[in-house]
Order: sequence, then structure tokens, then C-alpha cells
Amino acid sequence: MNTDVAKNALISWYGDGSDGAVPRPEQWARILERAPDEGVNLINFFKFRETASYAGEDARISGKEAFDKYAVVSIPTMERVGGKFLLVAPFEASLIGVDEDWDLVAIGAYPNQQAFLDLYQDKAYREAFQHRTAACAAQKVLIAGT
Repeated sequence: MNTDVAKNALISWYGDGSDGAVPRPEQWARILERAPDEGVNLINFFKFRETASYAGEDARISGKEAFDKYAVVSIPTMERVGGKFLLVAPFEASLIGVDEDWDLVAIGAYPNQQAFLDLYQDKAYREAFQHRTAACAAQKVLIAGT
């Protein structure tokens, strides 16, 4: 798939990233411009809201509960497309550098760019992503090569 076509499809499904909940166009481009057969590793940091925040709804569940709704779909979908989690664990503390406050750290590995894209293009995953957005007060995702 053409890089611009793929980027535009991802933006149409997830938004432009101005809310900090999804990648901005230039961040999608960083993944799409990598060598297609190079592995993709993502280091995710999540801070949950006390109460989930769904657009136009008065949520009655915690951010952690909303994130669990996302995980029920995202974990098996990630595995089906060829990805795997290397670590999912509670955040403890910073050792070097600026102290940060997160609730959960997840390190995911994809064998190649297509596996990563297959996850984000999956219809069930796209539908479940709303729970991740509702769950997180803040998130940070770092890309690491293989």
C-alpha cells in the first residue's frame, strides 16, 4: 500500500492525533517510512483516568476497566497478526532521568511493518480503540527498532 494512502486511511479511522490519544500524521509516517521487513517494537506507557471518559457519555467505569475492554480485543488481535507482548507490567518508578508517573508499561513486538499495520487496520481493533482513548489520561509510545 502506498505510504500516503495508508497514512490517510489511518488518520480517517483514528483521527489526526491532536488529542494526544493517537499518532499525529508525521508519527504515522515514521512507521510507514521504515523498511517494510524491519521489526517494530513499541514501548507503551499508560496513565489511567479515575473514571473513563467516553465522548458524549457519562462513564460509569474506571479508566482501568475501560482499558481492560480494549485489552480483551487488542491482545488476541495483536497475536493473530503476528505480534507479541514482551512485557506487560505495572509501572514502578524511574531509575535514571526525570521521574514519571505511569500505571502500566507494555512492550509489544511486531515482526514487520505489515503486522503492525494489520493490527491498526483490523475493524474489531479500531472499534475497541475507543476504550483505550476513554481509559487513558496520558500515554506515551516509543518506537524501537530490531
